[in-house]
Amino acid sequence: MSGARPASSRAPSAADPPRLPRHVAVIMDGNGRWAEARGHSRLMGHAAGAERAKELTERCGKLGIEVLTLYSFSVENWKRPADEVAGLMELAALQLAAEREALAASNVRFRHLGSRHGLPARVLDELDTTERRTAHCSGLTLCLALNYGARDEIVAAMRSLALEVAEGRLSPGDIDEGLVSSSLSTAGLPDPDLVIRTAGESRMSNFLLWQVSYAELHVTSVLWPDFDAVALDAALADYAGRTRKWGRLAGQKAS
Repeated sequence: MSGARPASSRAPSAADPPRLPRHVAVIMDGNGRWAEARGHSRLMGHAAGAERAKELTERCGKLGIEVLTLYSFSVENWKRPADEVAGLMELAALQLAAEREALAASNVRFRHLGSRHGLPARVLDELDTTERRTAHCSGLTLCLALNYGARDEIVAAMRSLALEVAEGRLSPGDIDEGLVSSSLSTAGLPDPDLVIRTAGESRMSNFLLWQVSYAELHVTSVLWPDFDAVALDAALADYAGRTRKWGRLAGQKAS
C-alpha cells in the first residue's frame, strides 16, 4: 500500500466521471502528531482536522463523488485519555451543529455509521438532527464513522440474520453477500472504491472490513490536518492510474 504509485499527470475532474471513485473512504490519522509538532494540545489537532474534513467534503461534492466516508472515532478510541475523549465528543457535537445548515445548502446528505451505545446524549441528538435535516439532499452522501468498529458491525449483522432464521423468516440458504451487505450500516451505498489513509500508517484499523474487500488503497505520509486539495488530487490521480482487475487478469474482459 503506497501513495507513490505512478499515475496520470493530472487529477481527475468532474469531467472525467469514469475515472473518479464513486465512494472514497478516509482514515483520518495524524491529528495528534500534527499538534504536538507545533507545541499545541492534541485537541487543537483534532479541531484542525475537523476543518480539513469540512474542506474535503466540499471538494468531493464539487468533483461529483457520490459518497465520502470519514473515520473519526473508533470503538477502540474509548481507551484514550478521558479528557481527550471528552474533548472529541464535544468537538463532534459542536461541528455537527455548526455545519448542519451548510451541508443542507450544499445538497449533502449526512449519515452516521457506528454504534449509538455509549455516545453522549448531546452527540446523539446532533447526529439525529443532522440526518433529519439533510434527509432530502441528493448530492454527496457524507458518512461519519463515529464510535464505529467493523467487527462489531459484522457481528450485529450476523445476529440480525440469525434471529430471522430462528424466527423462520429466513432460510440459511438465502444468506448471500447481498443480504449481508444490506444488513450492514452502509446498506444502500456503493462499496468504497478508494481508501485513503493519512500519516503513513499501513493498516485498516477495523474500518469497513467487509466493504473494502476490492477497494484500492492509497497511503500517504501527509498528516490529516495537512491533507489539502493537492493531496486529495494526488490520491485521485493515483486511483485513476490503476487497473482494477476484480480477480481477473489485466486486460481480461468480464464474462
